[in-house]
Amino acid sequence: MRNHPIIVQKYGGVCLETPEKIRAVARSLADLHGRGHRVVAIVSAMGKTTDQLIQMAYQVSPTPNRRELDMLLTTGERISMSLMSMALSDLGVPAISFTGSQAGVMTDGSHSSARILDVRPIRVREELDRGRVVVLAGFQGVNPVTREITTLGRGGSDTTAVAMAAALKAERCEIIKEVDGICSADPRIVPDARPLRRVDFASLSEMCFWGAKILHFRSVELAQSQDVPLVLTQWGGVEHSTQVTKEVSDMENGKVLAVNSMARVEHVEIDCKDLNHGFEKFAQHLKQNSLSWPQLLASSFIAGKASMTVACDAEWLDALLRTLEASEDLRQQREASSSVSLTCFGGVSSELPFMALQVLGHHGIVPDKYVLSPHSVSLFVPVESREAAVKALHSLVQQT
Repeated sequence: MRNHPIIVQKYGGVCLETPEKIRAVARSLADLHGRGHRVVAIVSAMGKTTDQLIQMAYQVSPTPNRRELDMLLTTGERISMSLMSMALSDLGVPAISFTGSQAGVMTDGSHSSARILDVRPIRVREELDRGRVVVLAGFQGVNPVTREITTLGRGGSDTTAVAMAAALKAERCEIIKEVDGICSADPRIVPDARPLRRVDFASLSEMCFWGAKILHFRSVELAQSQDVPLVLTQWGGVEHSTQVTKEVSDMENGKVLAVNSMARVEHVEIDCKDLNHGFEKFAQHLKQNSLSWPQLLASSFIAGKASMTVACDAEWLDALLRTLEASEDLRQQREASSSVSLTCFGGVSSELPFMALQVLGHHGIVPDKYVLSPHSVSLFVPVESREAAVKALHSLVQQT
């Protein structure tokens, strides 16, 4: 087995939400193993297990200790990995499961949002060479200095899969989801959204940063930097997949690839003397309240007040708002908004922000801010206008 190609497959929670689905995935892994591949399967927690565990934590404590929260959340993936290994054994396939720490995923010490520093897959290689399918718990690792268990934040199983594929020099890394690869919009909002069969790393990273649920943007950046062949495949439909490429084929064509959105973005106001002081106060507030850093989308400073525009999962945002109620210098600046983003192929064209504003204006939607990056135009709209904005801006995907 030592010279056979290694394939890393990552399965999302919906693919694993019932024992029947776990057995079906096990049959697929057994088939891949039977065709001579060395197989590493990265598994997420079953269904909505992680959401349920987070809700349970906040029911017990309004500000759960981040170390203990990591200890709690890592149980979800451990359930999946052990059940998958059992299912494979029942099929006559030799298999073994490992936690992130057992697999050699080394991280920094940041609980709830750790970053992978190194992967030392010694035991993984040994078991692959013995002919076993290796099943790994995604989303988790260990800090080698403190020996504390850590989690990688939302979408962390994607990052685990890419990092392991890089360390093992795998033939490819397949991210297997319940949906048809990457689409031009969320099909639940835009029923006629079309699948994208090829996407470059830069565009995909932008799409994921601005709300595409298909992958975590950190995993895309890691795949690009480590030159990992990345494929997104629909579970049960091998013909439906998206290939991620290094480069775009047409230079600067400005074609709008996709519309993505974040349902909830919060705005925090901080009394401070300058923006640097505002960041210091925000960091101190997060640390005091056991909150990890959110995804920071924009910030500014005007007349003694800094504003931070942030996104994270709903439980984190709810916890932040609760802590702001007891703060003198930090407060919710205004009601939450939503972001809607157009991601372009080969770079944003100069007129696109104006075109987007015109389209939204025609539908009676008035954004109050936009953020421009090399591959995206992102507009902030009222929460109640989010779905209408996504549908309206999707017309630009069809026209360009």
